[in-house]
Amino acid sequence: MHLRRSERNTIEDLRDVMVALRTPETGCPWDIAQTFETIAPYTIEEAYEVADAIQRGDLVDLVDELGDLLLQVVYHARIAEERGAFTFDDVVTSVTTKMIRRHPHVFGDEETRAAGAQPGFWERIKSEERAEKAARRAQQTSLPDSPADRPAAPNTTSEGAVASGVLADIPVALPGLTRAIKLQNKAARVGFDWPDIAPVFAKMKEELNELEDAVAADNPDAREAEIGDLLFVIANVARHLKVDPEAAIRRTNQKFITRFQRIEAILAGDGRTPQQSDLAEMDRLWDQAKAEERTARRRS
Repeated sequence: MHLRRSERNTIEDLRDVMVALRTPETGCPWDIAQTFETIAPYTIEEAYEVADAIQRGDLVDLVDELGDLLLQVVYHARIAEERGAFTFDDVVTSVTTKMIRRHPHVFGDEETRAAGAQPGFWERIKSEERAEKAARRAQQTSLPDSPADRPAAPNTTSEGAVASGVLADIPVALPGLTRAIKLQNKAARVGFDWPDIAPVFAKMKEELNELEDAVAADNPDAREAEIGDLLFVIANVARHLKVDPEAAIRRTNQKFITRFQRIEAILAGDGRTPQQSDLAEMDRLWDQAKAEERTARRRS
């Protein structure tokens, strides 16, 4: 396949690239071997890299990372097209239709636009979409050349039936803290929520005590369960404070990297590495790095 090389490519050019990569005999062996399942981790990773570029305010990186994320959509759509399931155009149609349907106050008739966004309309529309999707699933046969023993999709039972209820449409594959927030928000909409943050703090202290008990009892299974409970309630604290816990932990991760790199730099000035230091010295250098940060903030 001859591909056009240009400084200004289109989405069709990108789709042609993917077709070429996936073409048997002439394509790339690695790309040909990929499936929905093997590409999914890259899709998640690229979404995180987009978020990271935004957090860093790096618009040069953001262009590249958005391109990488777009490639994931093209990749999955091409695999589906090869299996006779759906095409990239179907993906575009699906999301366009969804956005128009979910914004009747923007795209509806004159009367609907004049009425504006009515209370509860978002959940009503999403409920209608879930019902339509369930109907389509009921009519869907298994994908050509898909494994017969493919595991049930997220949010389905072991028999493959779509999970129902208030929490049904929260994707299993979301990062844990993000999913916790979404589950809590859904439950809150039907009244299952504390009225303010005070009892949430009390619950956090309770879970911390239970974790300490599990550690004292030397029970590995209980330790994991209590760590999960503590993380879940911390996510709830973040939700009540309107803080994104994933953004908060990314920020703290970067702060840890910056401070530890400062420890390494100070030690390197003495011709040493962290392995040639000890906890007491590195803890002192950590405090020094924190003090330097505070000084720098005051000067800025």
